[in-house]
Amino acid sequence: MKIPLSYSYRNLVTRRLTTILTAGGMALVVFVFAAVLMLAEGLRQTLVATGSYDNAVVLRASAESEVQSILERDKAAIVASQPEIALDQRGQPLVSPELIVLFNLRKRGTDSPSNVTIRGVSPIALELRPEVKLAAGRMFRPGSSEIVTGQDIARRFSGAGLGETLRFAMRDWTVVGILDAGNTAFSSEIWGDIDQMQQAFRRPLFSSVLLRLRTPGDFAPLKARLESDPRLPVQVKREIVFYEDQSKRMADFIRLLGLVLTIIFSLGAVLGAMITMYAAVATRTVEIGTLRALGFARSNILSAILLESLLIGLIGAAVGLGAASLMQFFTISTTNWATFSEVAFNFSLTPDIAGKSLLFGLVMGLVGGFLPAVRAARLNIVEALRAL
Repeated sequence: MKIPLSYSYRNLVTRRLTTILTAGGMALVVFVFAAVLMLAEGLRQTLVATGSYDNAVVLRASAESEVQSILERDKAAIVASQPEIALDQRGQPLVSPELIVLFNLRKRGTDSPSNVTIRGVSPIALELRPEVKLAAGRMFRPGSSEIVTGQDIARRFSGAGLGETLRFAMRDWTVVGILDAGNTAFSSEIWGDIDQMQQAFRRPLFSSVLLRLRTPGDFAPLKARLESDPRLPVQVKREIVFYEDQSKRMADFIRLLGLVLTIIFSLGAVLGAMITMYAAVATRTVEIGTLRALGFARSNILSAILLESLLIGLIGAAVGLGAASLMQFFTISTTNWATFSEVAFNFSLTPDIAGKSLLFGLVMGLVGGFLPAVRAARLNIVEALRAL
């Protein structure tokens, strides 16, 4: 003989206020837990989406980012001559030596400064990055002081909008286009002609070389040849792996910080659930004794009380996850620890994060209700009925 599920549900409805308060505490913890995971996942997806599996990035050996990398012109020319590089319709190699510079710009409204990535590129850069398109205006003209800005840069920084002017490297640069780079880090960059950028910043070198492979399988021989060439102290990475590595340190820190906060908050939520269930058992002593007298086993009492606690945890988890899902409508920005420049991204809710959040709520309910359920199951029938 088993106690019906409706019994546990009706008890929660009867104790509406304590159920709501306890579930609310769990919802807050689940909200923090889910939001932190969504934050780390959003950063990871933004940087991973920036890369392509068909592209390879060549950097100086031991450099962790393009900002730290330096490639001389003769070395970039050797890289650009490799047979694994794909050709465009005109028979030209799909390769783009690029320069990365960080510059401090002022944000709209607040006038607070922040580092922004300025990328010197060749006209073929868009062909190598099909996910990047012009949302407004046109591409810069080679040999001119024209630039194009990512949508996030245009929206957040003074002078970065279409038709506006930015001053850096002792020049005035006219914004002639806005890049629609979707949910990638290119939305947080400024692009200009590579030759003009080198002259303006007095850097006759490159930071990296981006190239398109003829086939994905050509990566291994290309990597082996370039990294073993004594003339080239370089490292070769698939572009998607390169950008995933960029997100790892920051994402790991966010997850660790979130784990610490979640543990602290969850202790309070579990304690609240435990107090609630202890109080429920105390006020239902006679009821529990009657159930035992009617023939229900201790295990039935244990499972019924645990089920109530699990339902509270599930309700709290659902509410907390629902609130966290609304964070996907917000765009935030932070400093990429690999490049020390600002990158904008969105919270990202995945099925894995949703499942972990619901499971976390159930675990809090289970832990909070276990001891009260054991106490209820161990009540002596005679002593329980004496309270009548």
